[in-house]
Amino acid sequence: MIRRSRKGLSPLQQSGRQMTQRSPTTAAMANKGPAYGMSRDVQSKIEKKYDDELEDRLVEWIVAQCGAAVGRPERGRLGFQVWLKNGIVLSRLVNSLYPDGSKPVKIPDAPPTMVFKQMEQIAQFLKAAEDYGVVKTDIFQTVDLFEAKDMAAVQRTLMALGSLAVTKNDGNYHGDPNWFMKKAQEHKREFTESQLKEGKNIIGLQMGTNKGASQAGMSYGRPRQIIS
Repeated sequence: MIRRSRKGLSPLQQSGRQMTQRSPTTAAMANKGPAYGMSRDVQSKIEKKYDDELEDRLVEWIVAQCGAAVGRPERGRLGFQVWLKNGIVLSRLVNSLYPDGSKPVKIPDAPPTMVFKQMEQIAQFLKAAEDYGVVKTDIFQTVDLFEAKDMAAVQRTLMALGSLAVTKNDGNYHGDPNWFMKKAQEHKREFTESQLKEGKNIIGLQMGTNKGASQAGMSYGRPRQIIS
């Protein structure tokens, strides 16, 4: 016979109820096992790519761009990850690069606590960053941030975003412009119709020429002499 508590639940039922009441973040961390063998070596190399000095620069930019309300993270890779993990700070960052009335990411009134909501918020930031001009090769994967798989990739995305903001120079960038390198800009040249027509009459050197050195007048030795 199964003993029941005062609330009428068996110990087994109480255990199951406690498991379902755990926070989604705790549950996600519990499901994430440690890395072993080659996987651990790869993860260790990825973590070594993380730049602490670059972290300081990115934090300063995000605070300058979004305001002091976003707070500051604890120093270090994990502190930076926790600060950005729910996607709210990232969403505020990309929204700040747009004028009022055209913000690309919807921000909830309260920070999301459920795992899928947090990951959805990160995905919205990534979509907005790509629409802003960040190339796909510079976009991190959601798990890179959410599970701290590759925080160096997160830094790379933010650096690309900052470089674009400085390059656009549309008045929405805040902070020191020297924090980021400007991207190379395209310089288009325009020609008049007469210039284009003149260009058609010019034979480029790559097409060859009928002047200069040739084999005309050259001989290849004396003919064979037959003496009887």
